[in-house]
Amino acid sequence: MILMGFNILSTFSGMEISREIFNELDLNVDQWFSSEVDTYSLAVSKYHYSDVIHLGDIKKIMPNELPRIDIIVGGSPCQGFSFAGKQKGMTTKEKLEITTLEQYLHLKDINFEFDGQSYLFWEYIRLLKELKPKYFLLENVGSMAKKDRDIITELLGVKPIKINSKLMSSQLRNRYYWTNIPNVTVPKDKGIKLNDILVDGWSDRENARCLLESESRPLSTPVKMFHRYYSTGFTSLIFKSKQHYLDCVDHYKANFNKLSAKEIDTKLKEQNIKLDVYKGVRYFYQSELEKLQTVPTNYTEILNRNESAGLIGDGWTVDVIAHILSFMEF
Repeated sequence: MILMGFNILSTFSGMEISREIFNELDLNVDQWFSSEVDTYSLAVSKYHYSDVIHLGDIKKIMPNELPRIDIIVGGSPCQGFSFAGKQKGMTTKEKLEITTLEQYLHLKDINFEFDGQSYLFWEYIRLLKELKPKYFLLENVGSMAKKDRDIITELLGVKPIKINSKLMSSQLRNRYYWTNIPNVTVPKDKGIKLNDILVDGWSDRENARCLLESESRPLSTPVKMFHRYYSTGFTSLIFKSKQHYLDCVDHYKANFNKLSAKEIDTKLKEQNIKLDVYKGVRYFYQSELEKLQTVPTNYTEILNRNESAGLIGDGWTVDVIAHILSFMEF
C-alpha cells in the first residue's frame, strides 16, 4: 500500500528530474522540498513545478524548520571522487581528509575552507541523521576510491548497488547507489544502442561516453572536435555516415596522427591542409542529450543546447532512478 501524502526532500536537486520520476510512478506527494542554487537548474524546476518549496543552499537548511520527511534523495557533487577530479575525496584546502560528521561540523563551525564541492556529502549525512526518513537514496560516481566508498557505506549502513546506465539507455554511466529501499536489483539490459536514438547521422560506438557537465562547453572547430574524439576518446561525436567517419580517420592519420592539439595548430599555420572532410561532424542535439539520460522530451526546452547540456550531464538517468524507487513499500 502506498502512503498517501508523504514529504520529500530532494538535495542537490538539479532540474528536479526526481519529481518527474515520482509523477511517473504515481506516487502522491504532499510537500516537495528542494535544495539547489544553480540558476539554470532553478529555472527548469520552476518552469515545470510551481509547488516545489525551494530551500536554497543545503548548508543553511535547518531540520527543525521542516515537517516530517519521509524520503531524502540526492546525488552529491562528485568531482572530488571521480578520476577526472583525481579522486581527491572529501578534503580541505590544506589536504586534511574528512572522515566523520563531527569532524566536518567542527571545521564548518570554524569557517574552514574546503576543497571543491564533494565535501557537501556531509550535509546530506547531517540532514539524514537528523530527519530520519523512512527511505533514502544517494548517488555518486562508480570510479571513486575504495576508501571514500567505504566511508559512505559505513555512514549509511548499506552497501551500494552499482548500475551502469547503458542497461537502460545508450550512455555509459557507471554509478553507485546507496539506498535502504529493500530488494533493489540491477535492471535488465534493454539493448538500446547509440545509433537507435540519433535524430540523424551515424556513430562508430555502441554507447555514448558518459555525459558530463563539460558537454556545455563544446570545442568549436571540426578538426579540433575530431582530434579530441579520436586521439583521447573523450566526448562523443556524430558523423554524417559510416563513410564520413572512415574518411575523417584516413585524413587524420595521414596528416595529424600522434600530434598534440598545439602541434596540429602549428602545422595548419605552416601548411595549406584542406579540412573539408571534417565538415558535418557534430555533438549531440539537445533532444539526443535528453534521450541519453532518458529525460522526457523537451524537458529542458526553456534553455539553449549548451545550457541544458550542463544540467543533463550533471543529472540522473531517469529510468535508473525510477527502477530503484519502484521497489519502495509503504
